[in-house]
Amino acid sequence: MIASRILYRLHQFWSALVASPSEGELDNISSLLTPPQMALFRQMHRSEQAHSIRVMRAVLQSSDGVQAGPRDDLLRAALLHDVGKSRYPVRIWERALIVLSKAILPGKVKRWGEGIAIGDGPLGWRRAFVVAQQHPAWGAQMAAEAGASPLATALIRRHQDFRSNPGGDLEDRLLRLLQAADHEL
Repeated sequence: MIASRILYRLHQFWSALVASPSEGELDNISSLLTPPQMALFRQMHRSEQAHSIRVMRAVLQSSDGVQAGPRDDLLRAALLHDVGKSRYPVRIWERALIVLSKAILPGKVKRWGEGIAIGDGPLGWRRAFVVAQQHPAWGAQMAAEAGASPLATALIRRHQDFRSNPGGDLEDRLLRLLQAADHEL
C-alpha cells in the first residue's frame, strides 16, 4: 500500500513537471468558458491547466443523470477549481513539500495554511501552505468576478471542504463528483 502511494506521488510529481494541455484541448474548453473565464484558466500554470482538464473529463464521465445546466456549472468548476493558485504561484518543490507535510503533519499543515496574507501576498516560510489552503476562496472570488454562476463559484470555494456528513442537495452531490475526480487525478 505504501509503495503504491509513493509511486502514485512520484507519477504526480513527474506529471506536474511535464504536463501541458494541447491547443486542441484549449480550443475545446473555450466553448465552455466565457472569454473572461478562459483568461483566468490561461493564468494557471500549464500543469494545473492539464490537471483541470483531466478533472473535467472525469467529472463528465461520472455526471450521467445531471441536467445540462448544472452539469455545465460543474464542468466550469472543474476547469477553474485551482485558479486561486495563480494568485500566488507555488513552485514545484513547494508543492512537493505540501504533499509530504500533509502526509506527515496534517494538523500542522492546516494551522500553517491559516497564515495571514500581508500586502501583495502571503509571506514567509508558510507562504506555500497559505496558498494551498486559501486558494479555493481566492479562486471562487476570481471566478465570480469573471462571471461564473453562483453554483460554479460555490463548488470552487468548497472543493477542498471534506465534511463527514455532506448534505444531499444538488450542490453537495455535484461537490462530491468534483472532489472524487480531483482526488483521483
